[in-house]
Amino acid sequence: MKLAVKWLMWYLCIGIYVMFLGGIFYYNLFKWTFDEKLKQQSIDIVKVHAFQLIKGLSSRQSSITMDEYDIISNALSKDERVASLIYLNRYGEVRWYKDPGMIGKVFDEFQKHVDIPTNAIEQAYMSKTPKVRAVPDQPFYEIAIPLAVRGEVVGIVDMMITRKGVDEIIAQAMNKYVLGAVGVLFLLGIPLYFFLHHFVISPLQTLRDAVEAISFRNLDLKFSARKDEIGELANVFSVFVQKIKAERANVLVKEKQRGVAEQRWWQSILMTIVSKNHKAIVVDEDNTVLYTNFPIQNQPTDPNQRLHLLDVIDSQQQDVLRLVGVALDRPNQVVETDTLFRQEQCHVRAVHLEEEGELRRTLILFEPKKSATGPMV
Repeated sequence: MKLAVKWLMWYLCIGIYVMFLGGIFYYNLFKWTFDEKLKQQSIDIVKVHAFQLIKGLSSRQSSITMDEYDIISNALSKDERVASLIYLNRYGEVRWYKDPGMIGKVFDEFQKHVDIPTNAIEQAYMSKTPKVRAVPDQPFYEIAIPLAVRGEVVGIVDMMITRKGVDEIIAQAMNKYVLGAVGVLFLLGIPLYFFLHHFVISPLQTLRDAVEAISFRNLDLKFSARKDEIGELANVFSVFVQKIKAERANVLVKEKQRGVAEQRWWQSILMTIVSKNHKAIVVDEDNTVLYTNFPIQNQPTDPNQRLHLLDVIDSQQQDVLRLVGVALDRPNQVVETDTLFRQEQCHVRAVHLEEEGELRRTLILFEPKKSATGPMV
């Protein structure tokens, strides 16, 4: 997998992970902020009119006054956040409710007809402070606000506040968060990808091309100097290539010296054990001619070029090649045949010299056969 693809996958995974964690944090932050704001605004709207409500309750407990009715029916109950409202006096009698038939009933009897989901009213009456309770499994808050005079509760306003508006606000805020997070992820990814491509991927591709372009003749790494980790890698690789180059040159020198020494060794051996009228050829495992004790026509001028056995033997080469093949199959054993070599009938002997871990050489010896009139010169 390409480095850029890996980086993109990791970047997207990390970005989505961070967005997810941020989404959880911001969702709870938005929920807490807007919920608290909703609760406080609901309590404040009652406190604004608390003086008029307390005044009406103090002047007449049995029935609601016109000022109270105007506040309850217009300022409070018509608020879009208020789903329902109950107005009680100090004796727990319903002073106002959307169903006129419930007005005047005591709270216990009222509960038989209307379900009160929480105990916010009792808690507010006992503590003389506003109480907020979440309605189980429903998007509502029940908020009970006591109306007190010198520490004595003279009435209670109980409101069922819907969270629908809050949920919509939170949804809008989260949509903006997601759009903003995606935008930040995108805007941040552009310079990061540019940095990755310009300073990492592109130099690595250049280094790869430079390595692929290395010639086995000169072993030179053509890569511009860089003062970073990639430049250090290129320098290390260049040093490694130079070591290979030096080692290769040393091996070539040693091989050349060994070839010269081997040639001298074969020359000394053949001059000692081979008769002057016998012709000898020494070849390697590839049938490349290493040494002969007789002159060869069309000898290459370049010392690094070598002749093949086929360049030395004549038209009867198949017999000789077959004999060499047999010698290869029977290492260190002498095999013989008769053939025509350089217009002379010769008895040919071949032996393939092979030792474990050593060089493999084949010695071919041509012995002229004696004719009926006398020995051949």
